[in-house]
Amino acid sequence: MLIIIVAIIAIVVGYLVVIQRRLVHLDENCYNALSQISVQQNARWEAITSLVKLTKDYSDYEYKTLMDVVKQRQTLTKNDDVNKINEQQKIMEQAISKFQVISEAYPDLKADQVYTKTMESLKQYEDQVRYSQMVYNDTVTKFNRKIRQLPASLFASMLGFGDLKDYLEMDEAKEAMPNV
Repeated sequence: MLIIIVAIIAIVVGYLVVIQRRLVHLDENCYNALSQISVQQNARWEAITSLVKLTKDYSDYEYKTLMDVVKQRQTLTKNDDVNKINEQQKIMEQAISKFQVISEAYPDLKADQVYTKTMESLKQYEDQVRYSQMVYNDTVTKFNRKIRQLPASLFASMLGFGDLKDYLEMDEAKEAMPNV
């Protein structure tokens, strides 16, 4: 009888170790994915800063306006939460939309090779950030699903993994299909 009790306890402890290791793995993947978004957003800020400097040659007013937006930049770290990343995303989108307005007002700017190359790299950064956001949300889905499903849900909070992770917001305007 004692052997059976010891065996059951060993199985439960072994299972707890397996669950804890899996939750740590998923939690670290979430932090890593969020960190990748931070890296991509910081690179995107560098491209935006290059565009701001290029714009200075065309108009001091636009330069000052864009600098006000760029000054709102905050360096992101792996310890930042989803809200801070969403906030920075909105600030970047404001800056990019202002560039589009400026480029329409100054046709010579659109013809500038440095401007063209920088806008192309900015588009690449946009794609990389979008991909990183999808990876993060997929990773969060796996983590959240794991801590909500039985039997892991019984032990998740006891092991320090009871809170669901937040998803990154997606811009609804970008999600909608264009009217044809």
